[in-house]
Amino acid sequence: MKRILTMLLFTLTTLPIQPQSAPLIINVDNRNTTSLNGSWQIIIDPYENGYYNYRYQPNPNGYFRNQKPATKSDLVEYDFDTGPTLQVPGDWNTQRKDLFFYEGTVWYKRDFEYRPKPNTRQFVYFGAVNYRSQAYLNGELLGEHEGGFTPFLYEVTGKLHEEANFLILKVDNTRRREAVPTVNTDWWNYGGITRRVLLVEVPETFIRDYFIQLKPGTADTLAGWVQLDGPAPAQQVTIEIPLAGIRQTVRTDKNGYAGFSFPANLMVWSPEHPELYDVHIRAANDRLIDRIGFRTLETRDSKILLNGRSLFLRGISIHEEAPFRGGRAFSREEARTLLGWAKELGCNFVRLAHYPHNEQMLRMADEMGLLVWAEIPVYWTILWDNPRTFDNASHQLQQMVTRDKNRAAVVIWSVANETPRGQARLAFLNKLIDQTRRQDPTRLISAATELEYAGDTLIVNDPLGQYLDVIGANEYYGWYGGKPEEIPRLRWKSEYDKPLVISEFGGGALYGFHGDSQTRWSEEYQENLYQHQIAMLRKVPFLRGISPWILMDFRSPRRPLPKIQDYWNRKGLISNRGEKKKAFYMLQAFYRQLQNE
Repeated sequence: MKRILTMLLFTLTTLPIQPQSAPLIINVDNRNTTSLNGSWQIIIDPYENGYYNYRYQPNPNGYFRNQKPATKSDLVEYDFDTGPTLQVPGDWNTQRKDLFFYEGTVWYKRDFEYRPKPNTRQFVYFGAVNYRSQAYLNGELLGEHEGGFTPFLYEVTGKLHEEANFLILKVDNTRRREAVPTVNTDWWNYGGITRRVLLVEVPETFIRDYFIQLKPGTADTLAGWVQLDGPAPAQQVTIEIPLAGIRQTVRTDKNGYAGFSFPANLMVWSPEHPELYDVHIRAANDRLIDRIGFRTLETRDSKILLNGRSLFLRGISIHEEAPFRGGRAFSREEARTLLGWAKELGCNFVRLAHYPHNEQMLRMADEMGLLVWAEIPVYWTILWDNPRTFDNASHQLQQMVTRDKNRAAVVIWSVANETPRGQARLAFLNKLIDQTRRQDPTRLISAATELEYAGDTLIVNDPLGQYLDVIGANEYYGWYGGKPEEIPRLRWKSEYDKPLVISEFGGGALYGFHGDSQTRWSEEYQENLYQHQIAMLRKVPFLRGISPWILMDFRSPRRPLPKIQDYWNRKGLISNRGEKKKAFYMLQAFYRQLQNE
């Protein structure tokens, strides 16, 4: 028995690392694409029989082969075509009752026809898959991806059949201690192909990536770079903004890269006036248009300056929970609803917690004039000493910044939320901060840090603060400790001359449940808590923004209280059915006061 266990452990720890996904192609909406969304056949596989044999070794004849009996006596113990289906994009938890609490493996299959054009390349693009996936085209492994909230793709040039093709995805949302996020979170672990799937067709040499923003420290100079991919990387590339009368030409080097900087007279983007320009980028055989806004951003002492003017972030936190229907949000219409509620609340700022949201949210924020805090799911008790955990977090950060770096709305990249203090954590996060500054020097960096409580004094002194541009902090006085009436006596002290954003505060309430201001879960209790929080926060001199927790109720397995929570976190100002609680109007009145001051 001991020898068998040793062999099994050896097998599990020495499985080959599969090829990872290719570098991202950004702005897929302006490419030639074929949608692979819609109905996919599935096989639910809790024992992973479709991948491992009884010895728990990879099975060369697994479900990814999509085998069919050749004769009536052949034994094939699975069949995609006669089984259930799921809609993509979408999570499996809210589409099938038997999968509501399911964590494990589901296999997806999609048949499609495609005729590649000559002198083109093809990529399969996934907006997000939670959490770990392996992709197969016509039975051939394309690669694997880990991380549930960032896009990835595989090149399939030369691998597509002239007519019938099948794409199979092994999706596993099992929580793992070494993963990012780790096993314990306060949101629902929605499994599945949760965002769109596209077949992207590009020229042989194409514009893979670009970064165009105002040069830091200036308001009249555009700077950035463009990256080509293909067999003819040295080309002339033209950058044009017709509305501003700008047309500049650069030549890429032998690696397809060209940096640039040139003067520009542009109207700046702001929440009040979210100006977006059509930016044209042309290479020899490729052309893209992106809508980009331009603004300046910096901190000075404890102030945040947007376009040179001091700014207070009137915010709200948002989870990627779909309004009304529940489940993982993914559509442009859902983005418009969630951000529309934030605008109605009086916000100029949203914190997209606790992971990268879908691209529609960022583009809609650009259009609607909402500043964005974007973050990766380095959350609570990540394994700080595990190199693979760091590589995972680093990769998710790189993918998030790559996808969204041209969005004017994004003003803060966040590297963590509520992580316990310690040297290993500090080293881990400091490396992520350095990475972010190298990849994007135009934006501010933050994290939700830990406060120290000393009697009635809240001290901003987390050692991580010395590395951040903006210090975030979560504070739940009146809900997880103390009473709402005690909140105004709290005093704040900071060891850093930096802007502070209270990234979370709040308390739960069930819409329609009423009582006095001391009755837990009543709308009146939540309203009373907000009233006293606002009175206290008005007196914090270095406070430059708040993003209370949270816009809308969201599902969480940590919240089982019957008749009140029923696996929903009820801290939303709006119910999951779109009903506004009394605290919504309390915060709305406060934001209107701030706008008029």
